[in-house]
Amino acid sequence: MWGRAQLLVLMTLLHAQGDEAQEDNELRVGRSIDIFTRYGYLSLSVKVVPKNESTWLFREPTIDIFEGLNQYAVPSKRQSKKRLVFDGNFHMEFCDNSNQLLQAYFRDFQFQGLDKPWKAFTGSWTPETIARNLGINSSFITSDSYCFVLVRLSRYREGVKLTRVPNNINLADVVAREIDNMQVGDVGSVVTFIKKYGSHFINSFVTGNSIYQVFVYNKNYYQQIKDRLKTRGISHVNKRDLLQYFGPVYAEHLGTIKVASGNKTVERWVEEHLRMHYYIFSFQSLLKVHGDLALLSILNNLLLNEAVVELEMKTLAPAFKDPEKRAWFEEVLGNFIKLWEVNL
Repeated sequence: MWGRAQLLVLMTLLHAQGDEAQEDNELRVGRSIDIFTRYGYLSLSVKVVPKNESTWLFREPTIDIFEGLNQYAVPSKRQSKKRLVFDGNFHMEFCDNSNQLLQAYFRDFQFQGLDKPWKAFTGSWTPETIARNLGINSSFITSDSYCFVLVRLSRYREGVKLTRVPNNINLADVVAREIDNMQVGDVGSVVTFIKKYGSHFINSFVTGNSIYQVFVYNKNYYQQIKDRLKTRGISHVNKRDLLQYFGPVYAEHLGTIKVASGNKTVERWVEEHLRMHYYIFSFQSLLKVHGDLALLSILNNLLLNEAVVELEMKTLAPAFKDPEKRAWFEEVLGNFIKLWEVNL
């Protein structure tokens, strides 16, 4: 693996190169991005957590480097032609620590070559930022004494994926010329290529919206609930027990239900309709929608196409027809990724 000094040189090269390609903030399969430009800060350009603005969905610069890929783009299998009460997914994930919590939140965001793809979004997040984005207090993030359960309801609106990228796919002329000029063994030529034309391309995406909630537990109660639900499954646990498990009886802290897009209308609806009562307690709970067809039907209409809920990026290796140049690109990119994940 390369050293930290080499990483600093590469970072300098990345920021020193001039842009020659036409860029656009378009979320479309086949378009490429340089993930290093905003590594750790991608939540600023990809709507994945609530922001004050609610109009943009994706504003990361992308470049069209392949030609004729549209014929290989198909609707994602997530979409269904059937009329459903709720077209999406209800998901629960147990997280032993705050690192696993971030990993769970970005479970459906994959970047080829990255061992920890969630860091591309969260590398710059402070404990206060993590807490704010996930709707809990920062004291639970900084302590090792707590475990978490992430509950999320995702509504799918649009989804597209590439079935394949053929080996003989044509490239934009300027991209082909840049690759022709690349020299095997010259790290700078790979860095120049990445700066101009990107490191990865969008292989698939799903947009829509989601609401989510984080429940915080001490380790003993967390393990009890985890074992119980793993043994029986949530569908076989009665509502009274669910109220206890995901309420103030067991939970150390009940996070605020958040809306991924930050849509204020949905936030107000959630505050009014997703509140539960248990003896003297009144609290928000996303578990209220579980099995409630009426609430799910309303949310199916309320959750609009306002956030990115899934994203898969693959490296630009298919752009290199020469096996030696492809191998060199993959080697430099792989080392660069490892350095970025370790040091930033």
